[in-house]
Amino acid sequence: MRHYKKGRKLGTDSSHTKAMKKSLVAALFENDRIKTTEERAKEIRGDVDRVITWAKKGDLHSRRLAMNKVGDQELVREVFEKAAQGMWADRPGGYTRIMKLGPRKGDAARVVIMEIVSEPCVPKEMPKRDEKKSAAKPAAKADEPAGQEAAEAPAEDVVEDVEAAEAADEPAAEAEAAEADEEPAAAEAKSEQETADESKDEEEAAPEE
Repeated sequence: MRHYKKGRKLGTDSSHTKAMKKSLVAALFENDRIKTTEERAKEIRGDVDRVITWAKKGDLHSRRLAMNKVGDQELVREVFEKAAQGMWADRPGGYTRIMKLGPRKGDAARVVIMEIVSEPCVPKEMPKRDEKKSAAKPAAKADEPAGQEAAEAPAEDVVEDVEAAEAADEPAAEAEAAEADEEPAAAEAKSEQETADESKDEEEAAPEE
């Protein structure tokens, strides 16, 4: 049973695995980027983060622990100098990045590129819960008058449209009223003309008799 044997086997015995991990960690700190398999990259990720955390502390005990992980005194000195200059000062963790390249030809092993993150960390500003509530209340209050104005605006438009329609109908109504007044007068004039013609015809017919 594998008690106290945590970690991946990586297809080798314990001594070979330990030496391989130390070699990969040293190569990563020396070149800032290495190309390896995904399992090996994930296995050394914790060791790289521990070395950088010890470098940020900067004391003698941390330096000795880093020497045990890397195995190169000059390389450990360079890493501690970079940490003292503030290279990872604003980054609380996650000092490595793994980018997948796909399966390798031949054995189809998943190949990745592992690199050390050196750009500054910009944390996202998350508003507090009290600030969210206080910001939501004024927004709701500001929306209420806007909604009332939006409700009043269509009513005013409807009133204006009704007034415009009434104003447009007034000339037509006046014209109809004038025509209605003219029709009785014309009928009366026509009836008077007919009665006059009839009386004239009667007068003309009387002497002949």
